[in-house]
Amino acid sequence: MIAIDIPGGTALRLEHLVLDYNGTLACDGMLLPGARERLQRLAGSIRIHVVTADTFGLARAQLAGLPCELRILERAGQARAKLDYVAQLGAEGTACVGNGRNDALMMKAAGLGIALIQAEGAAPDTLSAADVVAPGIEHVLDLLLHAQRLVATLRT
Repeated sequence: MIAIDIPGGTALRLEHLVLDYNGTLACDGMLLPGARERLQRLAGSIRIHVVTADTFGLARAQLAGLPCELRILERAGQARAKLDYVAQLGAEGTACVGNGRNDALMMKAAGLGIALIQAEGAAPDTLSAADVVAPGIEHVLDLLLHAQRLVATLRT
């Protein structure tokens, strides 16, 4: 569990990390540099889940050997499926990361929502649903590895 006490805000007790795949952990289906090492380090503190429609069909191979649960979703109804997945885990104890329009609902429901803007861009709905916006996956994962950075960003 990752415990983050936000001055003037809430006390987060994060047990799950739910990540989108394409546009978040990967570009054109390929895992982004630096993600593998950071995910391995995070796995000692939090359960990692990857939810994706797997547009390029590479997620399973790219995530092989990583301590994460992979959920491949149907192409239709992804936003609702992601939200349902997070609700099943317990939204308040979950951090969600994504960039696409289909990530906005899960991000809004989560205890912590982090949007990122990389090569694929980011949907405005998702940016506005997020608690934090970061410039890349390595920065997002580092926020969780070094939680005081989140305190500095989220305190009131």
